[in-house]
Amino acid sequence: MSETGGFKKICIFLEMIKFSHTIFALPFALTGALLAAGGLPTLRQILWIIMAMVGARTAAMSMNRLIDAEIDARNPRTASRAIPAGLVSRGLTLCFIVASIALMLFAAQMLNPLCLKLAPIALFFLLLYSYCKRFTALSHVVLGVCLAAAPIGAWVAIRGTVDTPALLLGALVLFWVAGFDILYALQDLDFDRSAGLHSIPVLLGVNGSIRTARIFHTIMVALLFTLYNLLHLGTLFLLGILAVIAMLLYEQWLLRDGDLTKLDAAFFNMNGYISVTIVMFTAADVLTR
Repeated sequence: MSETGGFKKICIFLEMIKFSHTIFALPFALTGALLAAGGLPTLRQILWIIMAMVGARTAAMSMNRLIDAEIDARNPRTASRAIPAGLVSRGLTLCFIVASIALMLFAAQMLNPLCLKLAPIALFFLLLYSYCKRFTALSHVVLGVCLAAAPIGAWVAIRGTVDTPALLLGALVLFWVAGFDILYALQDLDFDRSAGLHSIPVLLGVNGSIRTARIFHTIMVALLFTLYNLLHLGTLFLLGILAVIAMLLYEQWLLRDGDLTKLDAAFFNMNGYISVTIVMFTAADVLTR
Protein backbone atom coordinates (compact mmCIF):
# COMPACT_ATOMS: atom_id res chain seq x y z
CA MET A 1 0.00 0.00 0.00
CA SER A 2 1.45 3.38 -0.99
CA GLU A 3 1.91 6.16 1.56
CA THR A 4 -0.86 8.16 -0.11
CA GLY A 5 -3.13 5.11 -0.24
CA GLY A 6 -2.46 4.33 3.41
CA PHE A 7 -3.28 7.89 4.47
CA LYS A 8 -6.49 7.76 2.44
CA LYS A 9 -7.51 4.49 4.10
CA ILE A 10 -6.94 6.02 7.54
CA CYS A 11 -9.04 9.06 6.60
CA ILE A 12 -11.84 6.79 5.35
CA PHE A 13 -11.63 4.75 8.55
CA LEU A 14 -11.79 7.86 10.76
CA GLU A 15 -14.85 9.03 8.84
CA MET A 16 -16.40 5.56 9.14
CA ILE A 17 -16.15 5.61 12.96
CA LYS A 18 -17.15 9.30 13.11
CA PHE A 19 -13.96 10.14 15.02
CA SER A 20 -15.06 13.79 15.20
CA HIS A 21 -17.99 12.70 17.40
CA THR A 22 -15.51 12.05 20.21
CA ILE A 23 -16.57 15.58 21.18
CA PHE A 24 -19.72 14.08 22.70
CA ALA A 25 -17.93 12.02 25.37
CA LEU A 26 -14.45 13.53 25.83
CA PRO A 27 -15.67 16.78 27.45
CA PHE A 28 -17.55 14.74 30.05
CA ALA A 29 -14.39 12.75 30.78
CA LEU A 30 -12.53 16.01 31.30
CA THR A 31 -15.41 17.26 33.47
CA GLY A 32 -15.06 14.17 35.65
CA ALA A 33 -11.32 14.76 35.91
CA LEU A 34 -11.74 18.43 36.85
CA LEU A 35 -14.31 17.68 39.55
CA ALA A 36 -12.30 14.77 40.94
CA ALA A 37 -9.14 16.87 41.15
CA GLY A 38 -10.95 19.92 42.48
CA GLY A 39 -8.82 21.85 40.00
CA LEU A 40 -6.56 21.08 37.09
CA PRO A 41 -5.29 17.46 36.86
CA THR A 42 -1.67 16.87 35.94
CA LEU A 43 -0.73 16.85 32.26
CA ARG A 44 0.17 13.17 32.60
CA GLN A 45 -3.29 12.33 33.91
CA ILE A 46 -4.99 14.35 31.17
CA LEU A 47 -2.86 12.68 28.49
CA TRP A 48 -3.69 9.12 29.57
CA ILE A 49 -7.37 9.91 30.12
CA ILE A 50 -7.54 11.19 26.54
CA MET A 51 -5.65 8.14 25.25
CA ALA A 52 -8.03 5.80 27.10
CA MET A 53 -11.02 7.69 25.68
CA VAL A 54 -9.69 7.58 22.12
CA GLY A 55 -8.92 3.87 22.41
CA ALA A 56 -12.30 2.98 23.91
CA ARG A 57 -14.36 4.98 21.45
CA THR A 58 -12.40 3.84 18.41
CA ALA A 59 -12.77 0.21 19.49
CA ALA A 60 -16.49 0.67 20.16
CA MET A 61 -17.32 2.33 16.84
CA SER A 62 -15.12 -0.09 14.90
CA MET A 63 -16.85 -3.09 16.50
CA ASN A 64 -20.23 -1.55 15.79
CA ARG A 65 -19.42 -0.95 12.11
CA LEU A 66 -17.95 -4.45 11.71
CA ILE A 67 -20.80 -6.26 13.47
CA ASP A 68 -23.48 -4.21 11.71
CA ALA A 69 -21.91 -4.35 8.24
CA GLU A 70 -24.57 -6.67 6.79
CA ILE A 71 -27.42 -4.64 8.30
CA ASP A 72 -25.83 -1.41 7.07
CA ALA A 73 -25.62 -2.84 3.55
CA ARG A 74 -29.42 -3.33 3.50
CA ASN A 75 -30.25 0.10 4.91
CA PRO A 76 -30.34 2.84 2.21
CA ARG A 77 -29.11 5.43 4.73
CA THR A 78 -26.03 3.41 5.70
CA ALA A 79 -25.27 1.38 2.57
CA SER A 80 -22.53 3.84 1.60
CA ARG A 81 -20.59 3.29 4.83
CA ALA A 82 -17.02 2.16 4.32
CA ILE A 83 -17.33 -1.59 5.01
CA PRO A 84 -20.54 -2.27 2.99
CA ALA A 85 -19.20 -0.05 0.20
CA GLY A 86 -15.91 -2.00 0.11
CA LEU A 87 -13.78 1.03 1.01
CA VAL A 88 -12.38 -0.55 4.18
CA SER A 89 -11.87 -4.29 4.63
CA ARG A 90 -13.10 -6.29 7.61
CA GLY A 91 -9.52 -7.37 8.29
CA LEU A 92 -8.27 -3.78 8.52
CA THR A 93 -11.17 -2.90 10.79
CA LEU A 94 -10.33 -5.83 13.05
CA CYS A 95 -6.72 -4.63 13.25
CA PHE A 96 -7.93 -1.20 14.35
CA ILE A 97 -10.15 -2.84 16.99
CA VAL A 98 -7.24 -4.82 18.47
CA ALA A 99 -4.95 -1.77 18.42
CA SER A 100 -7.61 0.44 20.02
CA ILE A 101 -8.32 -2.04 22.81
CA ALA A 102 -4.58 -2.33 23.44
CA LEU A 103 -4.32 1.48 23.66
CA MET A 104 -7.25 1.64 26.07
CA LEU A 105 -5.83 -1.05 28.36
CA PHE A 106 -2.32 0.44 28.31
CA ALA A 107 -3.69 3.89 29.13
CA ALA A 108 -5.77 2.42 31.98
CA GLN A 109 -2.65 0.71 33.35
CA MET A 110 -0.75 3.99 33.20
CA LEU A 111 -3.46 5.71 35.27
CA ASN A 112 -3.98 3.36 38.23
CA PRO A 113 -4.77 -0.29 39.08
CA LEU A 114 -8.52 0.27 39.55
CA CYS A 115 -8.82 1.78 36.05
CA LEU A 116 -7.25 -1.37 34.61
CA LYS A 117 -9.54 -3.64 36.67
CA LEU A 118 -12.66 -1.78 35.49
CA ALA A 119 -11.60 -1.63 31.81
CA PRO A 120 -12.95 -5.13 30.91
CA ILE A 121 -16.39 -4.12 32.23
CA ALA A 122 -16.38 -1.11 29.91
CA LEU A 123 -15.30 -3.33 27.00
CA PHE A 124 -18.17 -5.73 27.73
CA PHE A 125 -20.76 -2.97 27.39
CA LEU A 126 -19.06 -1.61 24.27
CA LEU A 127 -19.41 -5.03 22.65
CA LEU A 128 -22.93 -5.59 24.00
CA TYR A 129 -24.19 -2.36 22.45
CA SER A 130 -23.39 -3.56 18.94
CA TYR A 131 -25.77 -6.53 19.34
CA CYS A 132 -28.53 -4.88 21.40
CA LYS A 133 -30.87 -3.79 18.62
CA ARG A 134 -31.19 -7.41 17.56
CA PHE A 135 -33.04 -8.32 20.79
CA THR A 136 -33.99 -5.24 22.87
CA ALA A 137 -35.34 -1.71 22.49
CA LEU A 138 -33.00 -0.62 25.30
CA SER A 139 -29.95 -0.28 23.04
CA HIS A 140 -30.10 3.49 23.62
CA VAL A 141 -29.71 2.95 27.36
CA VAL A 142 -26.78 0.57 26.82
CA LEU A 143 -25.12 3.23 24.66
CA GLY A 144 -25.68 5.64 27.52
CA VAL A 145 -23.94 3.21 29.88
CA CYS A 146 -20.99 3.05 27.47
CA LEU A 147 -20.54 6.82 27.41
CA ALA A 148 -21.23 7.11 31.14
CA ALA A 149 -17.97 5.20 31.60
CA ALA A 150 -16.07 8.28 30.36
CA PRO A 151 -16.63 10.60 33.38
CA ILE A 152 -16.67 7.70 35.85
CA GLY A 153 -13.39 6.39 34.44
CA ALA A 154 -11.84 9.85 34.54
CA TRP A 155 -12.88 10.28 38.18
CA VAL A 156 -11.34 6.90 39.02
CA ALA A 157 -8.20 7.90 37.12
CA ILE A 158 -7.76 10.90 39.43
CA ARG A 159 -9.00 9.55 42.77
CA GLY A 160 -8.55 5.80 42.45
CA THR A 161 -12.04 5.29 43.90
CA VAL A 162 -15.65 5.18 42.66
CA ASP A 163 -17.56 7.89 44.55
CA THR A 164 -21.13 9.21 44.51
CA PRO A 165 -20.36 12.33 42.43
CA ALA A 166 -18.79 10.13 39.75
CA LEU A 167 -21.89 7.94 39.63
CA LEU A 168 -24.13 11.01 39.40
CA LEU A 169 -22.06 12.37 36.54
CA GLY A 170 -22.19 9.00 34.82
CA ALA A 171 -25.96 8.78 35.31
CA LEU A 172 -26.61 12.19 33.80
CA VAL A 173 -24.46 11.26 30.79
CA LEU A 174 -26.44 8.01 30.47
CA PHE A 175 -29.79 9.82 30.28
CA TRP A 176 -28.42 12.54 28.01
CA VAL A 177 -26.96 10.04 25.54
CA ALA A 178 -29.97 7.70 25.65
CA GLY A 179 -32.25 10.67 24.98
CA PHE A 180 -30.45 11.97 21.94
CA ASP A 181 -29.79 8.46 20.59
CA ILE A 182 -33.56 7.83 20.63
CA LEU A 183 -33.99 10.94 18.50
CA TYR A 184 -31.17 9.85 16.18
CA ALA A 185 -32.79 6.43 15.72
CA LEU A 186 -35.96 8.05 14.37
CA GLN A 187 -34.37 8.33 10.95
CA ASP A 188 -34.14 4.52 10.71
CA LEU A 189 -37.66 3.85 12.01
CA ASP A 190 -39.09 2.40 8.79
CA PHE A 191 -36.02 0.27 8.03
CA ASP A 192 -35.77 -1.07 11.58
CA ARG A 193 -39.42 -2.11 11.50
CA SER A 194 -39.02 -3.92 8.19
CA ALA A 195 -35.78 -5.60 9.30
CA GLY A 196 -37.19 -6.77 12.64
CA LEU A 197 -34.76 -4.65 14.66
CA HIS A 198 -35.58 -3.19 18.06
CA SER A 199 -35.50 0.44 19.23
CA ILE A 200 -37.59 2.91 21.21
CA PRO A 201 -38.87 4.46 17.94
CA VAL A 202 -40.00 1.01 16.75
CA LEU A 203 -41.66 0.41 20.12
CA LEU A 204 -43.25 3.82 20.71
CA GLY A 205 -43.36 5.59 17.32
CA VAL A 206 -42.24 9.16 16.59
CA ASN A 207 -44.26 11.06 19.19
CA GLY A 208 -43.67 8.49 21.92
CA SER A 209 -39.93 8.58 21.21
CA ILE A 210 -39.79 12.37 21.41
CA ARG A 211 -41.68 12.29 24.72
CA THR A 212 -39.29 9.65 26.08
CA ALA A 213 -36.27 11.72 25.02
CA ARG A 214 -37.78 14.72 26.82
CA ILE A 215 -38.19 12.66 30.02
CA PHE A 216 -34.60 11.42 29.80
CA HIS A 217 -33.25 14.93 29.27
CA THR A 218 -35.33 16.24 32.16
CA ILE A 219 -33.73 13.59 34.38
CA MET A 220 -30.33 14.68 33.07
CA VAL A 221 -30.98 18.27 34.14
CA ALA A 222 -32.22 17.13 37.56
CA LEU A 223 -28.99 15.17 38.02
CA LEU A 224 -26.93 18.22 37.03
CA PHE A 225 -28.63 20.21 39.81
CA THR A 226 -28.06 17.32 42.22
CA LEU A 227 -24.34 17.29 41.36
CA TYR A 228 -24.23 21.07 41.76
CA ASN A 229 -25.66 20.81 45.28
CA LEU A 230 -23.65 17.75 46.33
CA LEU A 231 -20.28 19.27 45.41
CA HIS A 232 -21.27 22.80 46.46
CA LEU A 233 -20.31 24.16 43.05
CA GLY A 234 -20.49 27.84 42.23
CA THR A 235 -22.39 30.33 40.11
CA LEU A 236 -20.46 29.56 36.94
CA PHE A 237 -21.48 25.89 37.03
CA LEU A 238 -25.07 26.97 37.63
CA LEU A 239 -24.89 29.23 34.59
CA GLY A 240 -23.65 26.24 32.61
CA ILE A 241 -26.71 24.24 33.69
CA LEU A 242 -28.99 27.05 32.54
CA ALA A 243 -27.21 27.16 29.18
CA VAL A 244 -27.67 23.39 28.81
CA ILE A 245 -31.39 23.71 29.60
CA ALA A 246 -31.72 26.38 26.88
CA MET A 247 -30.00 24.14 24.32
CA LEU A 248 -32.10 21.11 25.23
CA LEU A 249 -35.26 23.19 24.84
CA TYR A 250 -34.04 24.43 21.46
CA GLU A 251 -33.27 20.84 20.43
CA GLN A 252 -36.83 19.81 21.27
CA TRP A 253 -38.21 22.87 19.51
CA LEU A 254 -36.40 21.81 16.32
CA LEU A 255 -38.25 18.49 16.48
CA ARG A 256 -41.64 19.94 17.43
CA ASP A 257 -44.70 18.10 16.07
CA GLY A 258 -42.50 15.19 14.98
CA ASP A 259 -40.71 17.27 12.31
CA LEU A 260 -37.51 15.33 11.53
CA THR A 261 -36.17 17.61 8.80
CA LYS A 262 -33.82 19.29 11.29
CA LEU A 263 -32.73 16.09 13.02
CA ASP A 264 -29.07 16.53 12.04
CA ALA A 265 -28.98 20.01 13.55
CA ALA A 266 -30.68 18.78 16.71
CA PHE A 267 -28.38 15.77 17.06
CA PHE A 268 -24.94 16.92 15.95
CA ASN A 269 -24.91 20.64 16.66
CA MET A 270 -26.82 20.90 19.92
CA ASN A 271 -25.30 17.86 21.61
CA GLY A 272 -21.79 18.89 20.67
CA TYR A 273 -22.47 22.34 22.14
CA ILE A 274 -23.96 20.81 25.30
CA SER A 275 -20.92 18.66 26.11
CA VAL A 276 -18.47 21.50 25.43
CA THR A 277 -20.57 23.93 27.47
CA ILE A 278 -20.55 21.66 30.51
CA VAL A 279 -16.78 21.18 30.53
CA MET A 280 -16.11 24.89 29.90
CA PHE A 281 -18.35 26.08 32.74
CA THR A 282 -17.05 23.32 35.03
CA ALA A 283 -13.46 24.37 34.32
CA ALA A 284 -14.31 28.04 34.84
CA ASP A 285 -16.06 27.28 38.13
CA VAL A 286 -13.46 24.90 39.55
CA LEU A 287 -10.40 26.85 38.47
CA THR A 288 -11.60 30.24 39.73
CA ARG A 289 -12.68 29.12 43.19
